[in-house]
Amino acid sequence: MPKKAQTAMSRSDSAVSVRGVTKTFSQWQRDNSKKNILKNLLKPEKRAITALDGVSFEIAKGEFVAYAGPNGAGKSTTMKLLSGMLLPTAGEISVLGMSPQKQRRAIMKRLGVLFGNRTELWWDHPVIQSFEWKKVVWDIPDDLYRENLAMVTDLLDIGGLLKSFARELSLGQRMRADLAMLLLHSPTLILLDEPTLGLDVMAKRRMIGFLKRLNEQNGTTIVVTSHDMDDLEEMARRILLISRGKIAFDGGFSDLRRELHCVKKAVIHFNDASRKELEYQDTNRLLRQLAQLDNVADVSFTQTSLEEGLANLFAAWNQENTERLPPAPAP
Repeated sequence: MPKKAQTAMSRSDSAVSVRGVTKTFSQWQRDNSKKNILKNLLKPEKRAITALDGVSFEIAKGEFVAYAGPNGAGKSTTMKLLSGMLLPTAGEISVLGMSPQKQRRAIMKRLGVLFGNRTELWWDHPVIQSFEWKKVVWDIPDDLYRENLAMVTDLLDIGGLLKSFARELSLGQRMRADLAMLLLHSPTLILLDEPTLGLDVMAKRRMIGFLKRLNEQNGTTIVVTSHDMDDLEEMARRILLISRGKIAFDGGFSDLRRELHCVKKAVIHFNDASRKELEYQDTNRLLRQLAQLDNVADVSFTQTSLEEGLANLFAAWNQENTERLPPAPAP
């Protein structure tokens, strides 16, 4: 799949700049067979894993960007690099005009990070105590803390949770409390790794609605990963698709649908019980075609989902990877 051309932007307009970033990890290799136990002890083997391979992209201030790809593509690694939790093997990263390697503390004062499978809440304490701890440690001014606490309490509907222990919360409640805690210091850039993971329908709707409002009304820059393409398409206006550690697509969701050949069809049912299918892209043109037909009883519409299109694409990528793997050594 071809990448879309990236538009250059000034440093002052950029929230995130990633240029030629590579990240490799060393992974110990183990063989538990009897004949190789001694070999593992005397001469252990390492394998280099390339999580990101020359990745480059720019995200402007105020954008809401989806970051997607199959498992192991490099999404979480990217998030950790942007937040300074990991250092790149090569390349340059700028977040809000600063280096995560050299200015992590300054970045964190303006950055919010949420990993869906982790929590910063104190497990055996009331939620409000975690909030107050953050106020003190992060040195959040009293007026800003009160203002933000009132805002997140209202918009995320967590008033009834503030005095509850974190361990007593459901997953959806904990995610809302974690998001509220993330916002107490008014971050200008938010990185969300699977924020809707495991949420029920109501909790997911509340989460998505709040994030969209935060982006549209406050101008907060948001980068979000998820395996749920419907969630991403509803939230974000741009999608970065990563595969095998490289950016494979950068553009809008409508462009992605065209790249994936996500076909829209009108299924026309006639009075004589026959039917006809019309593929279309332009709705106005379709309506003109329908107006020329006689004896139409009903019309229904179908569309290949992004989930289906990407599932086919990821399967093709996996097959490509498998075919490129070297043959296993003889036993």
